[in-house]
Amino acid sequence: MPSVFDVLHTTQKQIQNDLAEVLQIFELPEPLQRAVHHSVMLGGKRIRPALCYAVAKITTPNMHWSAVRRAAVAVELIHCYSLVHDDLPCMDNDALRRGQPTCHIAFGEDTALLAGDVLQSMAYEVLTSQIFDEDASALSETIALKQVRLLAQASSAMVSGQVLDLQAEGMCIDQQMLEKIHKNKTGALIQAAVEMSAVTQLESSSQQMQALKTFAQAIGLAFQVQDDILDITAETAVLGKTAGKDVQVDKSTYPALMGLEPAQQYATQLHEQALSALEIFGNSVQDLHAITQFLWQRQN
Repeated sequence: MPSVFDVLHTTQKQIQNDLAEVLQIFELPEPLQRAVHHSVMLGGKRIRPALCYAVAKITTPNMHWSAVRRAAVAVELIHCYSLVHDDLPCMDNDALRRGQPTCHIAFGEDTALLAGDVLQSMAYEVLTSQIFDEDASALSETIALKQVRLLAQASSAMVSGQVLDLQAEGMCIDQQMLEKIHKNKTGALIQAAVEMSAVTQLESSSQQMQALKTFAQAIGLAFQVQDDILDITAETAVLGKTAGKDVQVDKSTYPALMGLEPAQQYATQLHEQALSALEIFGNSVQDLHAITQFLWQRQN
């Protein structure tokens, strides 16, 4: 199995280059241009693009690699927009993201709001463009339409999850409601990353596609459980964002609902479910295995 560090290093190099190329295409006025660059190019784990690339390796060679690259860029742009808006004073009111000042701290609340807005439209423009296509006729409109629909559905679910999360602050909710929140707020975009890459190769009704959906749902939920755990076990310097914020605003979290140790056990259970779903693919999913292992054991 490849090292997760090798997988993520390759992903980060590829997506940084592709994001930089995309941002050069859009001519935005200042300070919006700098705010967008700040929000997108400061790094991060780039898990969603990593999932796009890893899924694309299920069939080799992938005949629609440019569509996979566009999907990776688009899903990361949507993720970055969500972080910009999440950090705003009217939402989580956070001053630190990826170890740097959040967008509204660096550029003002008005510019940050607009940066998030334009990142959304940029994502869909990228998906329906011919960027990364060596052949001008290579764009598959069928694949692009499927990807747009998947990303739009995930984006709507993400916003709905955020609303439910805000409503649940200070409330005592059960596990069913907590999972509804996070399947939307966090899991939907992770699942979209997997499916947007998979539709370049697989039919939506295929057994393999269903297995990938099961995998994505498990790691999407596991990602949030681990996030909740790290909020109370990690330090701000390691997290790259303010630790202990969930407790400060009385958010509904898995450790608060279950206790820390049961939450850790649940993360392990979800990790095992994800790996089990991939068994149908045999040895062609080594990168997905490595990413899953990283998500389970990550410290930030």
